[in-house]
Amino acid sequence: MSGSDIEHRLQAVEDKDAIRELTARYCHLVREGDTDGYAALFTPGATFESGDRRYEGHDELRAMLVEASERVRPSPFIQNHVIELDGERATGRCSVEIRLVQSGEAYTAAGHYRDSYRRVDDAWLFERRVLEIEHWVPLSDGWAGTLAAPAAPAD
Repeated sequence: MSGSDIEHRLQAVEDKDAIRELTARYCHLVREGDTDGYAALFTPGATFESGDRRYEGHDELRAMLVEASERVRPSPFIQNHVIELDGERATGRCSVEIRLVQSGEAYTAAGHYRDSYRRVDDAWLFERRVLEIEHWVPLSDGWAGTLAAPAAPAD
């Protein structure tokens, strides 16, 4: 293996680790309600989308976090992260479980983030983050009835 191959592989490992840490910081800052820290995780023109809602730029992202913190006090947990690197850009998908309080009641939510990242001044940032929700239900109801049954095996 040549030195350039090793350097390329090492850079890929470092890039993927930095992106995983970006999503971990995201979870901590959401839980803490740190609007400035949260916005700093995104490029200046970045977008966040969920359902029919779309937020663009740092000011809208800050406002979205304030509204979410007041309304549902979200606490997201990320896992199952898959990242595809492409030079100074990358895409990724990760699973998310969200614990929250809505109207005084404990809720559970889960889904996936589909992300686009961009390296800016040696730091990886979100360029686009799309939240796809699979369930959002009161904890007391459980989520078992919210998921489609798996398809039967083919004969």
